[in-house]
Amino acid sequence: MSHRTVSQLINGQPASDGAGVKLKRLIGQGGIQGFDPFLMLDEFNSDNADDYIAGFPSHPHRGFETVTYMLNGNMEHKDHMGNTGLLQAGDVQWMTAARGIIHSEMPQQVNGLMRGFQLWINLPASEKMKDPHYEDIKSDNIPVLETDDFWVKGVAGETEINGQKLSGAVKGISTAPIFVDLRAKPNKKIEVPVPSEHKVLVYVYEGEVNLGTTTVTAQQMAVTSEGDLLQLTSGDSGFSVLILAGKPLREPIANWGPFVMNTREEIEQAIEDYRNGQLTQ
Repeated sequence: MSHRTVSQLINGQPASDGAGVKLKRLIGQGGIQGFDPFLMLDEFNSDNADDYIAGFPSHPHRGFETVTYMLNGNMEHKDHMGNTGLLQAGDVQWMTAARGIIHSEMPQQVNGLMRGFQLWINLPASEKMKDPHYEDIKSDNIPVLETDDFWVKGVAGETEINGQKLSGAVKGISTAPIFVDLRAKPNKKIEVPVPSEHKVLVYVYEGEVNLGTTTVTAQQMAVTSEGDLLQLTSGDSGFSVLILAGKPLREPIANWGPFVMNTREEIEQAIEDYRNGQLTQ
């Protein structure tokens, strides 16, 4: 098998979104090219309510999918279709905006730690105007595999860790995403086969990882080279990482704020539809 190495290291940059929620942005800080099919990755992580209490009031999306994975805290989703979901520790929200969705994500706490991630995944042109879909997945319904060497949670896709297979909670997505939360104990070697055609990202949110000859530390994201095997080695403190893999669409991208389409004309249409109250029709 061909081992993937680190082709680029990205340090998260402070950002603000919604009504002033403080974030660390990994993808989307300086453009979204080069991460296909991934459009944005944010981490929110604060025990200061001033950093998150304003939340993300009602706002639109079109043309992609959003995935929210909570580590700590309570966040409520509401959308124009009547869906309501309370995201708590370990829960996942998988929302396919497609032709249009208007939703809010608001904290349901006034103190304590709020920590999690939001990932945006592009949709192919043929699916950008399909019906929107929302799925609220409770932590107990997300497969977990635990051994003496590691703990892993399978949010999406089929994966294998040190020879043990794990089938994620979400399947049947066109970009064939793999999304796992992998936590290794100290001084362990973890091998994860990945599809050779996929874009593969490794975000270290705790500890540090040796990936090939490169050490990736906390709050760094590794963009990997081509290959079909990730070999991750933990140090004395172990590690916690998100492994994100997806099949590139290789289609033109036009984006403006909450809309991601293929042409500038489609973006202008999305803006007009939202202003005219037709985004979700």
